[in-house]
Amino acid sequence: MADLHDIPATTEVGEDDSLPDDPFLSVPDTEFLERAHVLLDAYPVADGYSGLPRALGPLPWYDLELGEAAVDTDVPRLREGHVGALFWSLDLPEQERGDRAVGATLEQLDLVRRVVETHPEGLRLVRTAGQIIDARNCGRVAVVLGPASAAAVDDSLGILRVLNSLGLRVLSLAGADWADREGLTRFGEEMIREMNRLGVLADLSGAPETVLARVLALSKTPVLCTRSAAAAVRPHPANLSDALLAQLGEQRGLCMVPLTAEQSGPTVRDVADHLDHVRIVAGPECVALSGSYDSGAAHPRDLADTSRYPHLIAELLRRSWSDTELSLLTWENVQRVLRSADFTARAAQGRREPIPGRQGPADAET
Repeated sequence: MADLHDIPATTEVGEDDSLPDDPFLSVPDTEFLERAHVLLDAYPVADGYSGLPRALGPLPWYDLELGEAAVDTDVPRLREGHVGALFWSLDLPEQERGDRAVGATLEQLDLVRRVVETHPEGLRLVRTAGQIIDARNCGRVAVVLGPASAAAVDDSLGILRVLNSLGLRVLSLAGADWADREGLTRFGEEMIREMNRLGVLADLSGAPETVLARVLALSKTPVLCTRSAAAAVRPHPANLSDALLAQLGEQRGLCMVPLTAEQSGPTVRDVADHLDHVRIVAGPECVALSGSYDSGAAHPRDLADTSRYPHLIAELLRRSWSDTELSLLTWENVQRVLRSADFTARAAQGRREPIPGRQGPADAET
């Protein structure tokens, strides 16, 4: 897709050429776009959610290093968009969340490994914040595994440990039997403690507010909301109220604002409005980006694929975001959360043994 700023102007004589709400006429000024590219060279984007594994599954053939028109994400566009790290979702369709959930998740893990292995010049599978830096220094885009669906662990701490040994770093709590509108069950609390011990981050997007509040109080590591914007700006079931944003900021977790038309709005300015709001309510250390590309969601026309991040950063520069705030938004906040989880896991593993077992009938009681 050609860059929007390459489209020639076609204003007729006498026609009003200042239509601020038209996304095709809201292309950032060249100065802001150039500054955005410079900043992203130093602090690339750590994208909190990519649906690429599920999008690639049905394709008979693809080449992400050369370029792939069938998806929103490939190596050339990741480099054009200055994406340095990408969280690859292992979420499952509803029909695979029953008895097949564990097997389907392992199949997605196998797919991810094969994709990375067949694109070694562009992608590298990583686990830690330090490995992300190493991948970037080698000119590779770091691939982080997660979030996975809560159904993937099948109410078993042992399966959680196996998935973590295969590289899983983020687990979604939405839809878990042990994390419902009543809060966390006793087993759910043990699951959070074991996730902390392993360094697996909790993803609370789509989980009930009672669960979010309880996990914020219980978890020793920051939590993620991988696809949540500001409910005060645009109501949506997965968007967070100001009260929850404030709690997330106090816990130093991350609200990763999705670049989707349904949750954030149809233009780059709408997405920027959410980022402004989260920065004000929760603080600049609480906001990050979630492209949500290849997830089946529609995106603003001016943020159509992974190459378009500079246009979002240019809009934020226009709004007087500082270089420090932008470096936190794109890169540093995600690095901080991963480092915190790694440190907490190392400390916990030295003093706590793995917890045996799975959820039983008695554990389902809150």
